[in-house]
Amino acid sequence: MSRPAVSYRLRRKRPMSEINVVPYIDVMLVLLVIFMITAPLLTQGVKVELPQASAKTVEPGAEPPLVVTVDAEERLHLTRGVEPSVQLDVDGLAVRVAAELQLQPGTPVYVRGDRHVAYGKVVAVMAVLQHAGVPDVGLLTEDPDAD
Repeated sequence: MSRPAVSYRLRRKRPMSEINVVPYIDVMLVLLVIFMITAPLLTQGVKVELPQASAKTVEPGAEPPLVVTVDAEERLHLTRGVEPSVQLDVDGLAVRVAAELQLQPGTPVYVRGDRHVAYGKVVAVMAVLQHAGVPDVGLLTEDPDAD
């Protein structure tokens, strides 16, 4: 009797073509928790009571604006978009705004003045901004009908 021919080929393992996504999901969930905790901390600002006036709403542009805030104690704060505000003196404000405008010309600049600050202080800040090279300065107010 003769034996049937048996193929003794070694069975090779096929390459795995599936990606294990479980570690990626774990990393994504950790990042989600981190962003949920830090997001409220990024929206800090300076508390000011803006004067109320009827005015046209400012449309958001492509570039985040520079906002100079004069608080009730007449301290100056500079904010760019949603970044945290930086407290500066008058000379530091002029240097910082001039540098920002050199990097990104055409950036809108606004002044927020607390309603209890003397008008002369806000005008002095606007003059400093003009000497720093700001062509147009906008004033921010609150809408009296927004309540």
